[in-house]
Amino acid sequence: MKIVENYSLQPLNTFGFDVSARYFGQAETVEDLRQAIGFAGEKKLLLIPLGGGSNVVLSDHLEALVLAVDLKGRSVVSQQNDQMLVQCRAGENWHEFVLWTLDNEAYGLENLSLIPGNVGAAPIQNIGAYGVEIKDVFHSLEALDIATGELRTFDRDDCQFGYRDSVFKNSLKDRFIITSVTFELSSVLEPKLGYGHLQNAVQKKAAGQSLTAKMISDVVCEIRSQKLPDPAVIGNAGSFFKNPVVPASVVDRLKQEFPDLVCFPFEGEWKLAAGWLIDQAGLKGFTMGQVGTYAKQALVLVNHGEGTPRELVALADHIRSTVLARFGVELEMEPRVY
Repeated sequence: MKIVENYSLQPLNTFGFDVSARYFGQAETVEDLRQAIGFAGEKKLLLIPLGGGSNVVLSDHLEALVLAVDLKGRSVVSQQNDQMLVQCRAGENWHEFVLWTLDNEAYGLENLSLIPGNVGAAPIQNIGAYGVEIKDVFHSLEALDIATGELRTFDRDDCQFGYRDSVFKNSLKDRFIITSVTFELSSVLEPKLGYGHLQNAVQKKAAGQSLTAKMISDVVCEIRSQKLPDPAVIGNAGSFFKNPVVPASVVDRLKQEFPDLVCFPFEGEWKLAAGWLIDQAGLKGFTMGQVGTYAKQALVLVNHGEGTPRELVALADHIRSTVLARFGVELEMEPRVY
């Protein structure tokens, strides 16, 4: 594997920030990963695995070895009755993988269409949309132990999935590099249409025809495209903040002052719509230098062209403090800041 110095990461982060790394490598095999771990250890450098660059905020210059995890391959591992085990290596693009599963009549990921990033990052974040999360369709994953260079298999319980959370963001943070993920899908479509606007749009799309997973995927893509900017056009990382989960007492308090509060039940508590909070705080379409919130969706932070990571972090801090002052609710960032 070739490792190069002073490498521009501008095309490798969806914010499009003009940042660079002291060293950069592209790993296409597990042996490449092991070589990179050894190199970083010898140089006493931080090792930063990079997937699609869609859930990170990178500093101006990283004194680190940034490693593009580019392991490729996808296959149907087994099929028994309706159950299908489908494996995908970490470097595959997530949306392209979703479309591949639909082409192979393996259903369950259609609600997660058009989420940016690569497959290897999906379990770390427990990505989710429209009533489906990774944990709902997850079977296992394989990951490389950075300390030992050994491969280890994790099942669903091992991953300790939570809302946009997993063990890889907590006790095992920075200790493993995910190499492949196996999903438990079905050859029989079981539509998940619990979100009213999704159900209405899907019914309109079907228009009396037999419902297909491709129809659901197409509708999800249409909705996301209307709400979220294309990173190729305007730099962004999708939803920047998690929807806060709060007890009922907080919802009761907020509804007294804000009767139109957007919230919904979630595992015995309530989930607030972070985008609504930011919008109501007067920050939708707000700009700070060359960064800002997206005019159509306050939950998305954007780079207007010449923005810097420092400006973006300052904007995020301003949004968090403003929302806290107005609602008494803490916002938590989704992307990782390096």
